[in-house]
Amino acid sequence: MPISRVAVGTPAEVRQPEAIKAAVAEFISMLIFVFAGEGSGMAFAKLTGGGASTPAGMTAAALAHAFALFVAVSVGANISGGHVNPAVTFGAFVGGHISLFRSILYWIAQLLGSVVACLLLNFATGGLETSAFALSSGVTVWNALVFEIVMTFGLVYTVYATAVDPKKGDIGVITPIAIGFIVGANILAGGAFTGASMNPAVSFGPAVVSWTWASHWVYWVGPFVGAGIVALIYEILFINQTGHEQLPTTDY
Repeated sequence: MPISRVAVGTPAEVRQPEAIKAAVAEFISMLIFVFAGEGSGMAFAKLTGGGASTPAGMTAAALAHAFALFVAVSVGANISGGHVNPAVTFGAFVGGHISLFRSILYWIAQLLGSVVACLLLNFATGGLETSAFALSSGVTVWNALVFEIVMTFGLVYTVYATAVDPKKGDIGVITPIAIGFIVGANILAGGAFTGASMNPAVSFGPAVVSWTWASHWVYWVGPFVGAGIVALIYEILFINQTGHEQLPTTDY
């Protein structure tokens, strides 16, 4: 069972040079991802007079997030594993591939990266608002929760299948491409309803800078539940290892 392989680790782990380097890599990757993703929406809204929520705006957001995540995962893969998402880190933790203390270090770095990216966007655009994620009209928190769970399930399942699974073989650059593609596709599917976050850090940065917290919990609970479900299913059905094994950062 994956739960038997969950590792807490020790506080000393977060002071190790490799762990610090990995956290810095997560910070930079998240900054790159959020700056490009959130920035694309702000740019589209400026160019179209507020048309970011139109079909064209949604398509532009999907493409920007897919491209940016492909880059963010690629540049961080050999240092931190290229998680670029607290939910992905949580899934790896539940599966026994990263310790709790290292996970916390990653989460802090990811959240800071998102906040700094939004602060930079706010300053660079002359004070334009970094819009927080919000539910569309007619969408309840329970509708949104299911959306975020299912979309994150698809994302983290892709991560497990292409990056975590020891039987994945040598698929190289396919991993970040597949991860970027599923995020872009999910934005097209769920963007009109919840904004399609799938990533608590991506939701956290704009919420902090705009200080908007309506239904914010949905963007934490949904992704974490979806990631946890994937970790349990994939580890039990497809990996089924025994004992804790830290994945090499070159693989994840």
